[in-house]
Amino acid sequence: MGNNVSAKADGEGSEPPLDGGKHKHHHQHHKSSIQSSNSNNNANDVVVSNSSASGSGSNNSLKVQSQTQTMTRSASGADVTEKYLTQLVPVERLAEILKEQTSTKYGINGIMSDVFVSQVFPEYTDLGHRLFQLMHLNSKATTKHLGTVAFRQQCERFLGIMDDAKVLESYIKMYAQDDNPDLIDKAGVTRLLLICYTIAMQHSGNAVLCTAINRTFGSVTKSIFFSHDSLSLGFVCRWFEQNLIRLVLLVHKYCVHTLSTAYRGLEQQSQSCGIELQTPVLEQRNPFASSDATDHSAPALHNETLMPLSQAWLLAGALPPLYSKPRTIVPPNSSNNSSASSAVQIFKDKLSMMPSHWTLLYDSNEHGVGANRFLHHVLGYRGPTLVLLHTKDEQTYCIAAPNEWKETHLFVGGEGSCVIQLLPKFVILEKKPNILYLNTSIRGYPKGLRAGADPRKPIISVDEHFENVDCKGIAAGLMSIEVWGCGDKSSREVQLDIKKWQIKEAERQRTVKLTAADWMDHPDRYLLELGGRQNYNN
Repeated sequence: MGNNVSAKADGEGSEPPLDGGKHKHHHQHHKSSIQSSNSNNNANDVVVSNSSASGSGSNNSLKVQSQTQTMTRSASGADVTEKYLTQLVPVERLAEILKEQTSTKYGINGIMSDVFVSQVFPEYTDLGHRLFQLMHLNSKATTKHLGTVAFRQQCERFLGIMDDAKVLESYIKMYAQDDNPDLIDKAGVTRLLLICYTIAMQHSGNAVLCTAINRTFGSVTKSIFFSHDSLSLGFVCRWFEQNLIRLVLLVHKYCVHTLSTAYRGLEQQSQSCGIELQTPVLEQRNPFASSDATDHSAPALHNETLMPLSQAWLLAGALPPLYSKPRTIVPPNSSNNSSASSAVQIFKDKLSMMPSHWTLLYDSNEHGVGANRFLHHVLGYRGPTLVLLHTKDEQTYCIAAPNEWKETHLFVGGEGSCVIQLLPKFVILEKKPNILYLNTSIRGYPKGLRAGADPRKPIISVDEHFENVDCKGIAAGLMSIEVWGCGDKSSREVQLDIKKWQIKEAERQRTVKLTAADWMDHPDRYLLELGGRQNYNN
């Protein structure tokens, strides 16, 4: 049709103008009809222009401009409509290196998935394959490989994601079902949790192995899926956004760092671009390690800790950052390797969710059960605390207090106050200020430990003897209690200094030396006389 239109336009353009304006008006109308008809098909566009000379009657000049058919993407996924690429030198150099290696191995002018994974993500192959698959899907490439331009475009777009919700959506999409990309099942969520846990542990100085990891992951999948086998990506994204978004953001920060610095190791003929960090949990033994994690031949103890390593990781990702502020990270060989030092500084923010300073204040299995034992070990600690309650029906709850515990008849607590059910499923029950209550001595008010926004119906309540727990009207016997301090090292030192002072003061007041004159006016003398004790005066 384009050829017919061109011929017709040539015939009409050779005729002399008749009656000036009439023919000009008819020609402009015909020109608009040609343009409108050509805009509705995929043929070459034709633009006809008529110019007339005044006075001398020169011939009309006809200009026909042909435009190629619109094409948005190449077969290898490059967006040809994108007018420019941002000048990210690390991505450009990484693309050139991967292109050369792919060409050497496969003879293809592009980047293959296995080359990308083996060179950029050698330690996390599953994450690397899924990231490349996501970029391949977003590029809409029809070939198995990605072109160099397409790879650069997708990497720069991935690095340019600034919205946390968009970041979360990308990673949930990575672990969706292969046959149905709009759904994600329990296995996909478990794989996502596993890569989050593995990266966090390997870059915090902790051992990856944890015997309770399946139980911890199971509590999350039970909370998300209930009785369903798979759910939509949007529902799972909303759940993570409300509960555990910090876990996924840590992985994204690692991927951004790796994509931005991988070319350095590859240019130095080194595949490893990981970073060795030393972030010990404590100077003492690992408090999160269970007994059977260190020695499988030893008999299992009846009092296993309520805070295994995987549970501490999950809580640190769900709670506000004030509970998990890390200690200063000291890089290895920082004086000899300035790049390692700068890399550690980059990773310092990424490890902000790791519990690098938590300390066990009270364990009922070791210190005994009772209100007085709880108060003795908890009061005086001027920092955030986590109170873990384990019942006889295998329910575990966590009460997070951002401030120091004090006995009062009021409900107190800052912005970070919350109540979480840890087992058998992970649920944030309440997250509001002024929901914490502790009273064991003030008369006329309820006694015990409580947490909840409604004073008349608290979500969780512990009786004054610390023997029973009531959660939403369901009572159960209290089996064990643990209290973890989440403040800095000075908070624990201040508490210990206060306890030492209290012990010395009690010893000092135990022996009182009185003179004869002091004894005559001492109140104890009158109490003895009221009791029938005869007093003699010299």
